[in-house]
Amino acid sequence: MEDLVGVSPFPPIADYAFLSDCEVTALVAPSGNLEWMCLPRMDSPSVFGAILDRGAGGFRLGPAELMVPAARRYLPGTLVLETSWGADGGWIIVRDVLLIGPWHHERELSHTYRRAPTDYDAEHVLLRTVRCVNGEVQLVLDCEPVFNYGRQRARWRYTDHAYHQGLASADGVDLQLKLTTDLRLGFEGSRASARTLIKEGETRFCALSWSEHEPPFTSEDAYRRLVWTAHHWQHWLARGTFPDHRWRSYLQRSALTLKGLTYSNTGAVIAAATTSLPETLRGTRNWDYRYSWIRDSSLTLWGLYSLGFEWEANDYFYFIADVAERDDELQILYGIDGEAELEERVLDHLSGYEGARPVRIGNGAYTQRQHDVWGAVIESVYLHAESRDHLPERLWPILQRQVEHALAHWREPDCGMWEVRGEPQHFTSSKLLCWVAADRGARLARLRDASAIAERWQAAADEIHADICAQGTDARGVFVQHYGGTALDASVLLMPLLRFLPADDPRIRATVLAIADELSVDGLVRRYRVEDTDDGFTEEEGTFTICSFWLVSALSEIGEHRRARELCEKLLSYASPLELYAEEIDPKSGRHLGNFPQAFTHLALINAVLHVIQTEQAMQAAARAAPTQLVF
Repeated sequence: MEDLVGVSPFPPIADYAFLSDCEVTALVAPSGNLEWMCLPRMDSPSVFGAILDRGAGGFRLGPAELMVPAARRYLPGTLVLETSWGADGGWIIVRDVLLIGPWHHERELSHTYRRAPTDYDAEHVLLRTVRCVNGEVQLVLDCEPVFNYGRQRARWRYTDHAYHQGLASADGVDLQLKLTTDLRLGFEGSRASARTLIKEGETRFCALSWSEHEPPFTSEDAYRRLVWTAHHWQHWLARGTFPDHRWRSYLQRSALTLKGLTYSNTGAVIAAATTSLPETLRGTRNWDYRYSWIRDSSLTLWGLYSLGFEWEANDYFYFIADVAERDDELQILYGIDGEAELEERVLDHLSGYEGARPVRIGNGAYTQRQHDVWGAVIESVYLHAESRDHLPERLWPILQRQVEHALAHWREPDCGMWEVRGEPQHFTSSKLLCWVAADRGARLARLRDASAIAERWQAAADEIHADICAQGTDARGVFVQHYGGTALDASVLLMPLLRFLPADDPRIRATVLAIADELSVDGLVRRYRVEDTDDGFTEEEGTFTICSFWLVSALSEIGEHRRARELCEKLLSYASPLELYAEEIDPKSGRHLGNFPQAFTHLALINAVLHVIQTEQAMQAAARAAPTQLVF
């Protein structure tokens, strides 16, 4: 029995597959069990929550006696998951997808869309299909939704489709689930189940739906809708621009993941699909990331513009513009519909992933003061205007207000980029983003021919710049976490990326190399040393993968091309089997930690991979232009 100590009923975080229709998201375990899904939106209460408590609801479709599949993959260029199972008597292939179809609302308003509608729309259907490719396999379906984050078990009843459709509901819950299938359903308490022997050449399907839109009622219709959805994803991906390089698949999967984390109705990009997946195993660093962080906006836009997805970049930009125009004081994060109040609560009834408690919903960081928010918004405006070579009139008042806020508050301490819950400090990265607000603001003012304002803002930018250079370094000339300290912080890796100083400046080079050598564990970068930082916690945390990818970009910027390429290759080797990333990596075990999949990690991956590829291409072009000898 001692050998079983540490064996967990929870799959490793990196083993989950990610599904999305750009209105809801879902995570599927290797066993075929759907273990996380919130309805009817990404940030709604969970209906299936087994990832946070094994009793909080799941939905499995697979062979009766096996829990470990032979293989899993996404259909190329899609978010359609394919799982292959080899049972004793045969082989089956299961495909899981959140369906997308043609635009629904031709004669009525959707009442949720704030961006321009496209040619497609979520169908509000989770479809699961099965095909037996040879032999025969006992197939089982077990669907046990538990509404309201595992609080209320479902009550099932049949509809007028006899044994082929069940309706799940619960008292006081304004949501009903329909389970439609060509299997014969039975109900056992809160569980709907079915069992059949599927033989070579046969197909089966089940569809879970939660709106007025009809689900498929036949295998033929189910297959047609799956193909439509797969083609939609492939056509969407084809709009992007990806280099012909061996790392192309990582860029494409990151692009699909970012699209899947985008709430299409408003354009908001959520930080991750989950809440309370722990940053430390069995620890308390557990947060709800199903919201949109303004801090992430500039990197999000950079990533989307770089890959050619201007429509998505525009939608996200105007989500940011909407809240910046509405609110006099900009928060650091918002709900996916622009909600300002995100009260943080603890769900004591859930045991947490591998016992990591508390399980939190909401995020109290929305009340914090973080001075990087203004620079993130102004950098977003700058990227948006640069892509069009003009500044839309609507954005000028927004820009003015954010720059003036930065200038009014940059001398004050704040909670920093990492949202520490200790005492506020004069964080160097916060001052850096205030400089970005003034510097980019001055450039945009010049674009608008507002010369007097541009001069004042440029003078302020110069003052902030000088202050950071004077107070933000240690005796070695290395930029540190906060004024007056000596602790390193990975957030200052943004300095060369934001062009605070030239990449060949000795201080930039010293900072990048110090972080690479002193803040890294086997090449993987920590945000900061916990023992040196008053973040409100005492426990350790994993290395932050975004910081490791930032280091790749920074090494590339300072000319350490070989080191950048080798670190990038190492980080890509840590990708999940489906090329997804959580927030952190445990440097000892290589396990992924934190919420999953993490948008910010995939954004940093795009930046890092493009840095390395562009450097390689430039070096190859130079080598071709200047051969050492001519051969005739």
